[in-house]
Parts: sequence; C-alpha cells; structure tokens
Amino acid sequence: MNPPAVESRPRVAAGFRLQWEPAQECHVLLYPEGMVKLNQSAGEILKRCDGAKDVNAIVSDLEDSFGTTGLRDDVLAFLAIAMQQRWVELA
Repeated sequence: MNPPAVESRPRVAAGFRLQWEPAQECHVLLYPEGMVKLNQSAGEILKRCDGAKDVNAIVSDLEDSFGTTGLRDDVLAFLAIAMQQRWVELA
C-alpha cells in the first residue's frame, strides 16, 4: 500500500482504541477480537493521529518532541503499514 499524502489527516480507525497499558508499559490498540502491543515509535505516531493534524504536522510534532529531524519517511512508512492493517483511516 502507498503511504498517505502528507496533506492527509490520519486517525485511529473505527473499531480500534489506542490506550496506554500500564501492565505492558506501552501503548496498545484494542479491538473486539484482541489487542496489538505497539512499540514506542508506533505509539507516539498513533497518539498523534487524531484526524485533525495532517501528516506534516504529526512529523513536525514528533521531531520537536524528540529533538530530531528526518522522521518524515519513517512516519509515512509506518502509516502505510497501519493503513494496510486497517489500524488507521484518513479523516
């Protein structure tokens, strides 16, 4: 699947709920059939996918939060996978 356009506004898809799971010490995606345990990068990206921010804003926020640059390609690659898994949809 192709990555979303940088102007698109991703959000966690209907049927999924993103939450911090203290017992797992990570973000998880809950859905009726189970749970997906996310690594730190995936959790940080998905918690910014609110349907209001576009991909450029998400990348900027991540780069500001972690004091780095050059995250755009990694964020787009993750979002392409998340869309293929149907974890993310475009607002």
